Amino acid sequence: MHEFIHRDVEDFLLMNLQTFPAIVLLGPRQCGKSTLIKKMSTNFASFLYLDLQNYEDLNKLTDLNIFFKSNKDVTICLDEVQLIPELFSFLRSEIDTDRKNGRFILLGSASQQLIQKSSESLAGRVGLIILTPFTFYELSGIIGFNIQSHWFRGGYPDSYLAGNDNISNLWRLNFIRTYIERDIPQLGIQIPALQLRRLLTMLCHTHGQIINLSKLGESMGTSHTTIRRYVDLLEQTFIIRTLLPLETNIKKRLVKSPKVFVRDSGVLHQLLGILDFNQLLGNPILGSSWEGYVIENIIAKLDDYTPFFYRTASGDEMDLVLENGMKRIAIECKVSSAPTLTKGFWNAIEAIKPDKTFIIVPIDTCYEIKKNIWVTGLEKLISLIKNKIEN
Repeated sequence: MHEFIHRDVEDFLLMNLQTFPAIVLLGPRQCGKSTLIKKMSTNFASFLYLDLQNYEDLNKLTDLNIFFKSNKDVTICLDEVQLIPELFSFLRSEIDTDRKNGRFILLGSASQQLIQKSSESLAGRVGLIILTPFTFYELSGIIGFNIQSHWFRGGYPDSYLAGNDNISNLWRLNFIRTYIERDIPQLGIQIPALQLRRLLTMLCHTHGQIINLSKLGESMGTSHTTIRRYVDLLEQTFIIRTLLPLETNIKKRLVKSPKVFVRDSGVLHQLLGILDFNQLLGNPILGSSWEGYVIENIIAKLDDYTPFFYRTASGDEMDLVLENGMKRIAIECKVSSAPTLTKGFWNAIEAIKPDKTFIIVPIDTCYEIKKNIWVTGLEKLISLIKNKIEN
């Protein structure tokens, strides 16, 4: 069923294939990278897909010279390429021999290692693309789409498209276990599985809050530097997102530490033991869960904006601030259909002076409460931004 859902990056991916000899498509495991590429393989005269976790496929690369010479006119897709980092230097030599565009598609589930290797070995030869799990904007036009289901289950295709919540919960449970017990060790990183799972669970309880590395270290009996290393790893493998604070020239005491979010709302709910939407409605994490869901979907859609949050020591706050050149958009997330706005919200608007402000609620609505301040659901947000900011 996945292949019938259009992914937003498809056109950009084809553009990169027409521009570069190789592209690197990054994203978390099971987000649909291989499904997308296999669907798009009809665009290539000849196409070969190899999964480097598959022993039989891996054996085909025993002699790289023979393999690439035998497949000179084939678009080659190598999945989980971070497992063989030495491939990058060989690919550079191969590309320099024949710079025909669209020769190689490299798929990977770990960001920093791949970006670093590709930038060092394939500088000027590679296009870099990020794929997320299904976003609200990819699904919202499909018949039968339900925002509550997407929010609760998250965007991983097998979780969102599951026949019922029980199957979705089981898939996410297995995804988390596999990530901790297999994927992390495969990257050559030795972290006790119980310790990593405990940290993940603790980060879920602080979802949407300022991260305190020292406090987390004390709770886990380790140093804040070790926790920092673990958090970096979770971010590099697309499980969490740290959102940096907005730095301004305002003479206020600004919070300087980042906020932390579990990127997929379904993974967040599974780690917290929330098994259906009604349980979510009664859980204290509800507001923070909605905030993370909104922020992740907006950042995925507006990747040409740089995201921040704003908070002062006195409590003035804005959940998300997007900047693009001289344009600044402020976004507040409220789980209520009739949101109550605090003094801290109005103080934040006065301080950061956004061009437009949007309060995002979980219903399909849209109305202006004050000049340049709109209450809206996610569906109308992007068109509002484009109409009010970009035109």
